[in-house]
Amino acid sequence: MVQKIKRNPKTHFEKLSRLYSNKDSWWLAVWLIVLAGVWLWDSLFLNAPALRQIETGFVNTFFIAVLVVAFSLLLSWLWLNGLFLLESADNNAGYWLLTFLMNLIRSIPQIIGILLAYVFLTHLITTGVVRSSLAILILMALSISLFVFPELTDLLLERVAYFRRLDFYNAMQVCGISEKRIINFNILWKNSRVHILNKLIAVAGMAIFLQCSVDFIISVGLSRQVSSLDLPVSLGSLLATIDSKQDILALGYSLSHPGYTGHLFFEHLQGLSVAFALVFSLLSLYKIANGFARRRRL
Repeated sequence: MVQKIKRNPKTHFEKLSRLYSNKDSWWLAVWLIVLAGVWLWDSLFLNAPALRQIETGFVNTFFIAVLVVAFSLLLSWLWLNGLFLLESADNNAGYWLLTFLMNLIRSIPQIIGILLAYVFLTHLITTGVVRSSLAILILMALSISLFVFPELTDLLLERVAYFRRLDFYNAMQVCGISEKRIINFNILWKNSRVHILNKLIAVAGMAIFLQCSVDFIISVGLSRQVSSLDLPVSLGSLLATIDSKQDILALGYSLSHPGYTGHLFFEHLQGLSVAFALVFSLLSLYKIANGFARRRRL
């Protein structure tokens, strides 16, 4: 006889409770579910052209954020290895040159630096040097990465400096292990990858905020050298359009006229959807980073 397996009714509750206890996983699930719900609602009640714009802006924004994370990690790793290579070779001139360039990047405010990079990018677009949309997105991500990666570099330098003070660093050198392998494998990969991953989550949120801030500045016309028509659409540029502004003003109008609140969910979806997706994504990434740091006890 085949015995029937009794399902424990507490199983699903325990899984949900375990998921909720891991705040990073919980907020990741909430973020994806809420965004999927917003997209489903927009697909039902928002006109097709506006929906396509939101979808394109969302994809472009997060594609650039992913590229910024990758470029920042690559630049930080190259910078770190360059510093230690020059230090081990007793090349003081090259070492101080890299340090000077890093300090020069730090001295420029991130918004101003990215805006200047966008000016140069727009010049390349208008002169026909860059025509592909993919190339423009990559250059936009690289522009942001140049002013974001110093923070990740600081983390890598701190981790290396911490382990170099420990006895195992000298012991591994005595065993004949090269300094390059000690830094890249034993320190960064085996003992620091969790710290780096946590920092990369924060870098993603920073990239979205900086990108949308600069795109918003460009779209409202505060920069004469850069036009939003030259750059791919993003959540920041969509937020500055006339339709989105009217939708957000309608939200303020509903606060003093509560009877108008029902119209927001059907007649003012473009601006509210863009603003909600942007703000909620930044909040979720912040919660994910904090939850990950607490779970890993960083």
